[in-house]
Amino acid sequence: MENQGDQQVFKRTLKLHHLTLFGLAYLAPMIVYGIYGVISETTHGVESGAYLASLVAMFFTALSYCHMVKAFPVAGSAYTYTGKSISPHLGFMVGWAVMLDYVFIPMAIWLIGASYFNAAFPSIPSWAFVLGFIFVTTSINIIGIKIGAQVNVVMVLLQLLVIGAFIAFSVKAVMHGIGTGTMLSISPFYNKHVPFGFVMAGASIACYSFLGFDAVSTFVEEAVDPLKNIPRAILLTTVIGGLIFIVATYTTHMAHPGYVYKDAGNAAFEIAKQVAPPIFGTIFLIGMIIAQFASGISAQASGARLMYAMGRDNVLPKKIFGVLSNKFNTPINNIIITGVIALLALKLTVATSTSFINFGAFTAFAFVNISVIVHYFIKGKRRSFKDTILFLIFPMIGASFCFLLLTNLDKAALTLGCIWATFGLIYLIFLTKGFKVSPPEMAAGSNNIITTDVESKIKIEQ
Repeated sequence: MENQGDQQVFKRTLKLHHLTLFGLAYLAPMIVYGIYGVISETTHGVESGAYLASLVAMFFTALSYCHMVKAFPVAGSAYTYTGKSISPHLGFMVGWAVMLDYVFIPMAIWLIGASYFNAAFPSIPSWAFVLGFIFVTTSINIIGIKIGAQVNVVMVLLQLLVIGAFIAFSVKAVMHGIGTGTMLSISPFYNKHVPFGFVMAGASIACYSFLGFDAVSTFVEEAVDPLKNIPRAILLTTVIGGLIFIVATYTTHMAHPGYVYKDAGNAAFEIAKQVAPPIFGTIFLIGMIIAQFASGISAQASGARLMYAMGRDNVLPKKIFGVLSNKFNTPINNIIITGVIALLALKLTVATSTSFINFGAFTAFAFVNISVIVHYFIKGKRRSFKDTILFLIFPMIGASFCFLLLTNLDKAALTLGCIWATFGLIYLIFLTKGFKVSPPEMAAGSNNIITTDVESKIKIEQ
């Protein structure tokens, strides 16, 4: 750990491949098979179309994250970008909403992982596996981000191998007359008999697979050459993940063009048994468990860093949330807190926990796009033809898609999200003494020198 005055700061150890692998690990590429059946039923077989729509929305949003991380290269992500570019009060509310994503997503991840473990070892109760996930991932994240990065390299590669094998078996099956019997078709992308609303409802679910590309921005204070590597990692994570999801759903659809399954939650496992040798079923199960484990490490790490940013800024109690471990240089209190919150998984279902997540994610994504417009186009007056495209048109497209996906969430998700936002508003009123004062100023980070001129080069002290 480094110190500048009385301020604790992170060490810069993460390179481009570390950051990209963290993003991909958070995405957990194998999750495309975990929710394949649900998306297939929702879209009536237009799975790849749903993923293509979600990729478009996430790509434009990823571009906006790239712009904002260059303007404000500090931990905090959507919370920081909205607060500094639009309003500290609104920034607080976005940060409060995005905590549903960063803090509660480990719970959903560990619930899914525990269910697969339970399928493999039915004699052991699911709660035991949930506790195991919490203990192991919390320990890894406390020890240090470098250890987590090394673990993620192995886990992501294993996932990609399993996905590659599933795709190969699906293609082989189609070539032997199973499924459609042909590899060329637009049916996974478009079906004139399927209403567009079904596809967008599927896209809202499919976006769950992309959650994590934005988490890369929370490691900006630990990244080597962050102004270059963070934006690259964000885009690489989004595009690579999106292509994997589209190819995986396309080949799976071609091997099994229907959308009716015995159990939608295990649809991909059902298809795997049809197109692959029996041994692959075990390999597939192991791959799903590895995916959840890797994603849990990244999700917990990024959630802890969001709370650290808010704690350092005194938005949350600094003595609890805004400190780093002297020994490990990690936000140990926040890591433990996310682990404790995840104990709620013992009483909740995957559906309930993901309802929180989607509301927070789409809210954050929408306001990051809006932040680009305000910071660059309105305040920065970047209005040349190129800048208008980059800082007005593209983020407007991204924000529009995010709001459309937000409105396509089910009523339970919207209700839970509004209740959470209400609690946040009450806390904000208390924090600002009835809006008479501004929320605590969001710090730039002592290891960053940030200029207000958007044309100036941002110097990062290494």
